[in-house]
Amino acid sequence: MGQDAPAELDPVDYIQVTHDSYALLGYDAYRWADNTEEPPALVPPAKPLSESKVVLIASGGVYRVGDIGFTHKDDLTHREIASDVPSDELRVTHFAYDETSAKADINAVFPIDALRAMVDAGEVGSLADVGLTFMGGIYSQRRLGETLTPAIVDRVHELEADIALMVPV
Repeated sequence: MGQDAPAELDPVDYIQVTHDSYALLGYDAYRWADNTEEPPALVPPAKPLSESKVVLIASGGVYRVGDIGFTHKDDLTHREIASDVPSDELRVTHFAYDETSAKADINAVFPIDALRAMVDAGEVGSLADVGLTFMGGIYSQRRLGETLTPAIVDRVHELEADIALMVPV
């Protein structure tokens, strides 16, 4: 490596960071999900990214000006954001993260401008007509699994996306 190469970064234990963040918010009694099942296998894309339709899915509480924002910590609704919406018409509301960066640049939690640039450059085939957003930090894993998750999965299939880019906060 050359002398200008970046120093090696230490990995971040995001689970511990999340536990610590929730403790600071006063959620010490939060019951974390214990996913003991075998994780699903990663499936390689069926075609090159330059030929694929990508759907953006984000848990940062993004919504469009004029739409109803997310309202409470167990909000199991989702919003659909048109892929051609100007990013200055997007807002966030979320109870479990510092929204400062997202409010300064929505792409911090919903990287729509970068995806559009990748489509323009021919690196991504196309974007689904809409991106899907919800407010992460949902406490009831049962309700999440019964309500929001199936709604998102069904919508991704309806959009005929080849790849889902999931952006957690």
